[in-house]
Amino acid sequence: MNSTHRTLHDPDGTVAAQLPVDRGAHMLLAKAVIGWTDPLALQPADYEQIALQLTGYAQAVARDVRGRIAALDEQNPGRVLTEQVLEETDRRLPAPYLGTMVCAQGRARLLRALYERLDRLPAPPSPAQAERVDEHRPPPDAG
Repeated sequence: MNSTHRTLHDPDGTVAAQLPVDRGAHMLLAKAVIGWTDPLALQPADYEQIALQLTGYAQAVARDVRGRIAALDEQNPGRVLTEQVLEETDRRLPAPYLGTMVCAQGRARLLRALYERLDRLPAPPSPAQAERVDEHRPPPDAG
């Protein structure tokens, strides 16, 4: 039987960066995975596939977090914790998928932590807001 589905291996998140992020679906999956109690409920390949999905989601959210934190002042109190979460992300995401419930749960917790940080960072200005701010700035050579 031929399958019409293809699996995408995107370890660097290059393709994921171009896809819209569906937070609701990501968080539902993360919540379900964190709630698991039976390590033998799924086959190792299933745990590995779920960890792979969670890794892709985490990479996309980490990219958003990095974009927002770049705009923050160095003295911003939220910056330190956010940088710690990003360092943990950089340390844990490259680890191999173990095909275990614990591995999938770790990635689900990481995704949840990234979304928590994202929620506490100021949103970037919309293009219309940025345009209004630029209208009030003097021209670069004015002086």
